[in-house]
Order: sequence, then structure tokens, then C-alpha cells
Amino acid sequence: MKYGNLIDAFRPAKGPPPQTLSAFMRWCLSGSWPALWLAALFSGAAGALEAATALILGWVIDATQASGPEEFFDGSNLILLVGAAAFFLVLRPIFSGLSATSNSAIVQPNVLPLVLSRLHRWTLGQAVAFFEDDFAGRIAQKQMQTARAVTDVAAEVINVVAYSLASLAGALLLLAAIQPATMLLFLGWLCAYGLLISFFLPRVRKRAGSRAGARAMVSGHVVDTITNIRTVKLFAHDEHEDREALDAMEYYRGRALDFGMISALFRLCLTILSGALPVLLIGATLWLWQRGQASTGDIVAAGTIAIRIAQMTGWVSFTLMAIYSNIGEIEDGMKTLTPRRRIRDVPAAPELEVPRGAIAFDNVSFTYGRGIGGVHNLDLVIAPGEKLGLVGASGAGKSTLVSLLLRLYHPESGEIRIDGQNIERVTQESLRRQIGVVTQETAMFNRSARDNILYGRPNAADDEMIEATQKAEAHDFIELMEDHKGRRGYEAHLGERGVKLSGGQRQRIALARTILKDAPILVLDEATSALDSEVEAAIQTALHRVMEGKTVLAIAHRLSTLSEMDRIVVMDHGRIAESGTHDELLELGGLYARFWNRQSGGFIRAEAAE
Repeated sequence: MKYGNLIDAFRPAKGPPPQTLSAFMRWCLSGSWPALWLAALFSGAAGALEAATALILGWVIDATQASGPEEFFDGSNLILLVGAAAFFLVLRPIFSGLSATSNSAIVQPNVLPLVLSRLHRWTLGQAVAFFEDDFAGRIAQKQMQTARAVTDVAAEVINVVAYSLASLAGALLLLAAIQPATMLLFLGWLCAYGLLISFFLPRVRKRAGSRAGARAMVSGHVVDTITNIRTVKLFAHDEHEDREALDAMEYYRGRALDFGMISALFRLCLTILSGALPVLLIGATLWLWQRGQASTGDIVAAGTIAIRIAQMTGWVSFTLMAIYSNIGEIEDGMKTLTPRRRIRDVPAAPELEVPRGAIAFDNVSFTYGRGIGGVHNLDLVIAPGEKLGLVGASGAGKSTLVSLLLRLYHPESGEIRIDGQNIERVTQESLRRQIGVVTQETAMFNRSARDNILYGRPNAADDEMIEATQKAEAHDFIELMEDHKGRRGYEAHLGERGVKLSGGQRQRIALARTILKDAPILVLDEATSALDSEVEAAIQTALHRVMEGKTVLAIAHRLSTLSEMDRIVVMDHGRIAESGTHDELLELGGLYARFWNRQSGGFIRAEAAE
């Protein structure tokens, strides 16, 4: 096994992320502990050798005092010098190199992807409502922020804390060997150092968390603005968005100033305290030397260790401040990422089997927890292979019905069954594999056209993909595409959310993706709403071929697209108001007939909401 592979960087975590700090850290780092302990061992060994450095230096000084210049390189002194040289040239570099390598080649390259992959995997499993209630940019920022902070904490604890604790233990042993009184002085200084740390670091942690939250809000706002830049331009709101961003930045600046002030005060107090250590230890050893209780080498050793510890405590303190800052960021990230807003499969849930494609809504209600909107006590049966059209004013419950069928939300009451199987009792993945969807707001990835279409069926052959794009009237314009990097045709990238395409082109690619998926149940939510009449007519022919043998649920405001449906259901305020064929509903003279009569260019007017 390669040295850098001691940690499996993409190993899944067991269970959900805990919501307390220590348990969350264990969840993030689980599976990596043997490698982390090995790295800490190397770091501790390197730190212990720092105390040995001062001890060896003291021995050499005492040897020079005990021998004259002529006899210094004879006998035992020569062995001492060779041993000292071996220590400085071989032993110390080996452990220092092992410590550095373990941190840079084991810990840091592997812990960040380990934690980030776990957080991302957990976030992907959150319910749709989780993403609807937050900024996309903020969620992404929190994932990266938390993974980086956990990695920095792990690396710094190994690199600094293990190293410094071993160094301090070695220093205590060395000072005890010189004179117990110097060790007691050092212990007293350590107590003062501990009090300083315990006072400042919790405050640093709290202010770091506030700063991280403010920074994420800035990122979320900026990403939100850039994502909707076309709307910003169309409404000439550059100045408005600039003010909103400046307000968020000003709040972040205030939190950063709070953090900077506490950091500066901490450094001042630390500098004063670390300067006191050489004064105490060297002064005490000089006093002992004057009384004949310490050698010249002891003075050198005590001075060396005092200066080294004073320097190291500054380094350690700043590192601890960084660790506590990172802990504050971890806690801030936990608040965003660990809530359990999930739709879970029941234990040992089977996969959905769809031999026929019958769908039944049995007394289903869902109101988004508000008691209004959504659907109420809805009963609807769709026969296998039936083509059902859904009509209704905005807010009538059409999209809610589709979302419940796809299990994006749990019904508050009632059941939904496909071929007699309650969709709450089967796996979500298998349910969604059996349903092809083309929505009004088409979703495109900033990837190649090929990748976007193959999202419907990743293992499809090229000829199957091209056949799907031809059916969707997308092949010709894809062949002519070229992106800013010179990639052409199916290899051209579409830009974020497909911004480089027209609305009609986006819908045709989305339609090709669904055609390629070839699921037994097909949901069309305004599938042709962004197309001009000529292209729509061509695609309608393709859609009729695609719909053959499938159960179809089609939502449309352009009623002409529903005239050939087997049945049309009219929804009003979350309930089914009318049901029948196009001709039957016109003859009925109810809501559907009013919608039909009020159309202009095939669209329902806003008055239909009345």
C-alpha cells in the first residue's frame, strides 16, 4: 500500500452526522484514526527530540569545561561528539521528516476529501425543502468551509499539539534533572499560560463562528446575484444588488473586526508571558550556579530550552487560536448541514416494479405544513397506459400532485400506489428510475451536451443518444454548437443552468434526456411551453410516439396540447373539480370550458385564477 493511501479518502461514514462538536468530529474522521495516531506519534517523537537537543548541548558545554583544549577530542569526549553529530545529522532529521511527511502526505491530502465527500453525500440526501430554504452558494460554502476546518484542526493538532506536548514533557524532565526548583517555576509558568489560553480561546472560537456565518452569507448573496444575473440586468438593478452585497459585506467586516481585536489582545498578552519564561528559568539557573548547585552546561541547557519553549508557545498559541477559529467555523457549518430534513426509505425497502403503470392517489392531502394550498383529500386513479392531462389555475395543486408522486414530499395523509405498491414502502431511487420527467424549468448542468443527455441513461450507446435527440428535434442545433473553449457539437458545454441555450433548446435537450431514460411512467410539466408553434408541432409528433405504451401525466396551460389526452382532470384549490375528455368537458360548460374560451394564443389568462 502506498504511504499516501493509509486513509481511504472516500470511505462512507456510518449513520447521520451528529449535532454535538466532539461526536461530529469523530463522525468526520472515522476510519482515519490509525493513520492520524501514526502521524501524531511521529510528531510527538520529533517534539521530544527538541528537549534532547538542549540536553546534548549542555553535555557538550560541560565536557569543554571539564577538559582542556588539548584533551577535548580524546576518549569519551570523542564518543560524545560523534553521538551528538549522529543525533543532529541522522536521528533528528529522520523523525522531523517522518513528521512532516505524515502530515503533508497522509493527513492533509486525504482528510479534506474524506470529510467533504461525507458532507456532500449527506447533503444530497436532504429533502427538497432543505434546498428551497437556503442559498445554493451558502450550502456549498458551508460544505467546503467545514471540511477545510476539520482538516486544519486534525492537521494542526498533530503537527503542533502532539509536538508541543512531547516537547513540554521533555522540558520538564530536563529541568527536573537540573534542579526540581526550576521545574516548579516552569510548572507555575505553564499554569499562567493555561489561564491565558482558557480565557481567550473560547472568545476567539465564538467570534470566529460569527465571522464564518457572516462570510457564508456574503458568498450566498453573491452567488444568488450571479445565478440570476439575467434578471438583474433586465430590471436594471445593478445598483440595488451592489447595495445588498455591500450591506452583507459590512456585516462581515464588523464580525472580522471583532475577531481581529480579540486576536490582537491575545497576541499582546502572549508576548509578555512568553518573554517572562527565559527571565525566570535563566535567572533561577544562574542563582543555582552561583550557589554551586548547577553547572555552566545547565545554564546553557535551561536557557536553550527556555528560549525554545518561549518561541514554541507563541507558535502553539497562534495555532491554538487557529484551531479554535476552525472549531467555530465547524460549529457554524454544523448548524447548516446536520439538520435531518430527509425523506427516508423504510428499513429493507424493496425496489419498485412497474409491469403495468397504474397510479392511484387515495385520499391524499398535503399542505406544506401550512394548512392551506397543496392538495386536499384527493382521490385519483390513472389506468395503465392512460394519457391524463392536468389543468388548473396557478396554485390549484398540479405541481404538488407531481411532487408527491415523485416522493419529493411525504403526504400528510393518504396513500399513493403504483401497480398496487405504496410508494412510501419502496426505495426512492427505484421510484424515480421508473418515472421520466420534463419540467417547465429545465435543469441543465455546466457540462457537455452529451453528459446532460446521458443523464437520462448513463450507459446508453451513442446511437441511442442521437436517436433520442433527433426525436426531440435537438440533434441539428447541438451539432452546430461551440463553447468558449472550442469544444463542438455534443462535447460543447452548456454553461451554468444551460444559460448559453435558448429556452426552447434547453427544453428539447431535457426532452431528449427523458426520451433516452425510457421510463414506463412519463410526467410532462409544461414540456413544450418554451417552444414556438412550428417546433412544438414537430415535437408533439415525437411525443406521441414516446408516449405509446406509457402512463402519462401531463400538466399544461396551453390547452391545445391536451386535446388528444385520454382524459383531462381539472383541479381547483387542491381538489378535483372536473374530469373527462376534451369534448366532454367543453360540453359540461364548467371551469375547463371557461379556460378554453378565455385562452389567447393557447394560454390561460390570469383571470382564470378567479
